[in-house]
This record gives sequence, structure tokens and C-alpha cells, in this order.
Amino acid sequence: MQKASLLLGGCVRSRKTVKMASSRVARQVPLANKVALVTASTDGIGFAIARRLAQDGAHVVVSSRKQQNVDRAVATLQGEGLSVTGTVCHVGKAQDRERLVATAVKLHRGIDILVSNAGINPLFGNTMDATEEIWDKLLSINVKSTALMTKAVVPEMEKRGGGSVVIVASIGAYFPYRGLGPYNVTKTALLGLTKTLAFDLAERNIRVNCLAPGIIKTTFSRMLWEDKAKEERIIKNLLIKRLGEPEDCAGIVSFLCSEDASYITAETVTVAGGLPSRL
Repeated sequence: MQKASLLLGGCVRSRKTVKMASSRVARQVPLANKVALVTASTDGIGFAIARRLAQDGAHVVVSSRKQQNVDRAVATLQGEGLSVTGTVCHVGKAQDRERLVATAVKLHRGIDILVSNAGINPLFGNTMDATEEIWDKLLSINVKSTALMTKAVVPEMEKRGGGSVVIVASIGAYFPYRGLGPYNVTKTALLGLTKTLAFDLAERNIRVNCLAPGIIKTTFSRMLWEDKAKEERIIKNLLIKRLGEPEDCAGIVSFLCSEDASYITAETVTVAGGLPSRL
């Protein structure tokens, strides 16, 4: 009897050890075998996010409007031993959105994660100088295309039992950048889109969250910080006395896409060095 009890105790401990080891492996590669699409991901924040998702175990499909940018990003990340492929995608074009989805399904048989990072800003100046054409272009790419890209991946996520969407907005949604009025408006709209999509997709086990970066040192934001005096003025308003780097955003997105964030949806995480972030 005592021998049987000892054997049973050993089996229980063995199962616990296996479970703990399995948990450690999951935490080391929290996105193992997940399939992620990242739009506008060949440079800057999008590229850093794509790299981090792949480092955390995901199969990542990057995209950009230009083939040479896709080729360069894929070569760099594959050279680091990461599972990354790519395709051209102009998010404003329905056929490109469909091709991006089809590429992921063909290569990896499904989609678990969408990071919607594509955005434009054709105007730097007074909001009153924005033409109707500029307003239409900004709203189409920054807002409408985000909604339609999400709509395109939902059927594939449902087949996998659920998924995670992260929309990239901006601190400009809360703290408008001078000279970027219409752009700021579209980013505020993305906060509302995040909550609306989270509500609509909850029953399908799809979580939707938002990232609001502050001033991150990228080519896209260069006009805000490339002048040293401008950079110093910006830093004075920050609690953390430096500008952000793309990598500051990447880990947050990976977390939001992981099981560690399985009880988080409809939220916006601000990565802005302490700039105010309340509407």
C-alpha cells in the first residue's frame, strides 16, 4: 500500500513537472505557431512589431506598397532565423487586402493575429488648409481601410476559434500634434473603431485592442524631431526624457496578441513617455 502511494505521488509530481515545463516553454515563445499579418511593416514601428512577433514564435506575413521594401524586410528577418514572408499590399485596394489574407492562408492555413499599422499623412499645416481630397484620402486609408482589413481577416480567425487584432493609432488621438490636424482626427477615430470592433467581435472570440505611440523616432515622424531644437522642446514635455524607439512599441503589441492578454479587449495602450492620454 505504501509502495503504491509512493508511486502515485511520483506520478502526480511528474505531471506537475511536465506542466510547469510546458508553461515555461509557452512563456518563452508566447506566440508559437500563431500566424500574424502586419500591415505597413517594412520600416519603423511596423517592422519592429513584425520582428518581435516572429521572435515570440509567430509566422509573420509583412507587407508594404512597394515590392523592394517587402523583399528587403523579408531578407533581413529571415536572415535572423525568423519565420517571415511578405507580399505587396496597399490597404486602400480591396484586391491587395484579399491577396494579403490569401497569402497567409496559403502558406500557414489560417490567421490568428492582425496588426493594422498602415497610415498616411499628406498634409503638414493648418487644418483649414485641408482640401476635401485630403480629408477623403486620410479617412479612407487611416480609418476605412483599417475596418475593411479587419473584416477581411475575421472569417479566417473564426475558423481558428478566435484571434487578436491590434490597431495602431497615435498619441495625436489624445494630444493633437500642431500641423497634423486631419491626421489627429483619424487617429482619434481609431480609438472609437477599436471599441466598436471589440464589441462586435467579442462573441466570435476575437479581441481588439489599440496601441497609441507617442513620438517614435521613425522616418514617418522625422519632421517632428529631426531639428535638434524641436527634439529638445518635445523632450521637455515628457516624463521619460527621451524620444521613443520602434522597439518600445513592439513588446506591448506581442503581449496584447498573447494569452497573457486573454482578458483584455477594447483597450488602448499608450506608449508615449508620459504625455497626457485622456480625451
